[in-house]
Amino acid sequence: MLAGASARPAQLVLVDGPSGAGKSTFADRLLAAWPAHAARLVRLDQVYPGWHGLDPGAERLRRDLVDPFARGAPARWRRWDWSADAVAAVERMPPGRPLIVEGCGAFAAGADVEGAVRVWVTAPDGLRRRRALDRDDGGFDDYWDLWEAQWRRHVARDRPDRRADVRVRVPSGVGALAQRAG
Repeated sequence: MLAGASARPAQLVLVDGPSGAGKSTFADRLLAAWPAHAARLVRLDQVYPGWHGLDPGAERLRRDLVDPFARGAPARWRRWDWSADAVAAVERMPPGRPLIVEGCGAFAAGADVEGAVRVWVTAPDGLRRRRALDRDDGGFDDYWDLWEAQWRRHVARDRPDRRADVRVRVPSGVGALAQRAG
C-alpha cells in the first residue's frame, strides 16, 4: 500500500489529516495489509485529553510512545476515557514490531523520527464534516466547530501537510479512499 514511499519497510507510519478525511479507514487497511499482520496501531482519538486536546495529545504520544519506540525502547501511552473525561488505562508496548499512529496531529507526535513514513489524508470540507458527524451518531455535533478551529490553528502553525511522503485525497462523492503518491 505504501510501495515506493521508502526503500526499506517502514517501522513507523504516521497517518495525519483533518477530521472525517478517511485516516482511520486508511490506517485500518494498512494494518490489515501489513505482512504477517505484524504492525500495531495506536489512534490519537484514544489519547487526546478531551476536546481541547489535539496538541497535548500529540505531545504526550510523542514523549511516551513514539520517542521511546524510535530508540527501540519499551514504550507506553495513556488511554483517555471520554465518558469519564479522565485518564484511563496505561498501555505498554514492547519494542520490535512496526507501529502505525493515526489521527489529527500524528505528524507532530512523530516529528523528529527519521525514516518514518508520513501519510496525509484529506477530503473536501463538506464531505469531511458529513462523515465526522454521521459516524458518531450525534456525539461529535456539539464539538465540530471547536475541534475544527483547533485543527486549523494547528495546520496554520505547523504546516503538517508539507511534510507528507504520501498524499491521499478523497474526492467529493467518493465513499472509498483513492490513493495517489505525493
